[in-house]
Amino acid sequence: VVTMVYGGLVNKNIVAQLQSLGINAIGLTGADMDVIRSHKRPLKDGVDFGFVGDVDKVNAERLKTLIDAGMTPVLAPLTHDGAGTMLNTNADTIASETARALAALYDVTLVYCFEKPGVLANPDDDTSVIPTITRNDFNRLTADGTISGGMLPKIENALAAVDAGVKKVVITKADSIGKGGTVIQ
Repeated sequence: VVTMVYGGLVNKNIVAQLQSLGINAIGLTGADMDVIRSHKRPLKDGVDFGFVGDVDKVNAERLKTLIDAGMTPVLAPLTHDGAGTMLNTNADTIASETARALAALYDVTLVYCFEKPGVLANPDDDTSVIPTITRNDFNRLTADGTISGGMLPKIENALAAVDAGVKKVVITKADSIGKGGTVIQ
C-alpha cells in the first residue's frame, strides 16, 4: 500500500511520472473527498499565520476506498476547514497524520524523503547517518544541538506517528529507499 505526500506544487508531474511507470496514481489535495480537515492556526504571540492549517482529522476510510481500488493517492499539502476555506498545511505533518490514520487499517511504514541520506550527526558529512533514533536519543540529540532547525518537526512528527501505531519511520533520500537512512523507533 502506497500513499504519497509531497511538499511542492508539481502534483500533475508526479502523478504523470508514476503513471508512466505503470502505477495507477491519482492526485488529490487533502480537501478533495474531505480527506483531511484542518483548522486555521490561531494567533500566537500576536503573529497571524495566515491560511496555515493544523490537521484535525484524516479520513482513512476515504483513502482506503482508493487504495483498495488499486490507486496510489498522491496528496498535495492543502487541506480545508469544512467551511470552504483552503489551508496550507505542512507536508511532513500531512504525511505523519495520514500514516497514523492508515495505521488503524494497514501495516504502515512512513518514509520521509529529502536531500540527505538520513539524519546526520555532522551536517557537513553525508556519511555520518545516525542509523536509529528513539525518543530518548531525540531528546539528547536536540539538547546537544545535533538535531536542530527543520529536522526537529520532521522527527517530532515521526515519533508521533510511531506512538500512534505506525510500524516504522525512515528518513532518507528518495533514491535510497530500502537501502538505509535513519529509522525512527
